Amino acid sequence: MKRLSDNISQYGTRQLAANMLANTKLPAFEMAYTVPPGMEYMAQLDQVLVKQVIEVFELIAGCEMNNKYVLKNSMGQEFLTAREDTDCCTRQCCGPIRPFEMGIFNSQDREVMHLSRPLACGAWCCPCSMMSIEVSSPPGTVIGSVHQEWSMCTPLAGKFTVRNVGGDVVLRIQGPVCAISCGSDVEFQVMSEDSSVQVGAITKQWRGLCSEAFTDADNFGLTFPIDMDVRTKALLLGALFLIDFMYFERAKNN
Repeated sequence: MKRLSDNISQYGTRQLAANMLANTKLPAFEMAYTVPPGMEYMAQLDQVLVKQVIEVFELIAGCEMNNKYVLKNSMGQEFLTAREDTDCCTRQCCGPIRPFEMGIFNSQDREVMHLSRPLACGAWCCPCSMMSIEVSSPPGTVIGSVHQEWSMCTPLAGKFTVRNVGGDVVLRIQGPVCAISCGSDVEFQVMSEDSSVQVGAITKQWRGLCSEAFTDADNFGLTFPIDMDVRTKALLLGALFLIDFMYFERAKNN
């Protein structure tokens, strides 16, 4: 009888532990697998504002400097910074098509994301040399890439695919027929994989006649669903910087 009582007691304890485990939620444990370290704040956002820092020396001398950006939320609060790392010779000789490495840093100046853009032509006559950018978060861990798509209107009609680390297309980006900022914003639509639904936008914001004429320091807005995978949000940030260099970065401030 005592052995039977002990067995019932042990069974009850095991059953209670199993029930507690089944009812326990582990959101933080799940987040560790889906959100790259340092990018947790992006999970709360549905909009990012990107403002390029004006370089006074570049403005005066016309010598291309490394681009720097600040990333802000919809309230204008800065939460990340981005810094290009390219040597002087490459910047002056290759201009906007230059290859570059870019680090994105948090408020503690720790790199949480890295962008790598190889040298490419991007013209319609070179379909095997389209523009692209690779995104890593954390640095050293590739999460995907963004690729320019070829067409007879390349590069005027900007079309891009956003791909995960496996090379699968997760989103598409469609630009206007002519991406020229002249008195109004320029919008690149972020579309679903099959291009049936718009899920966001990359918008180059008009800064005013004087600012547009004398500097190439651009402002962008990026919108996406708040519940979008943080890694996909990071890929769209990479697409934003690629679009900036391709369409709105001027050669030697000319």
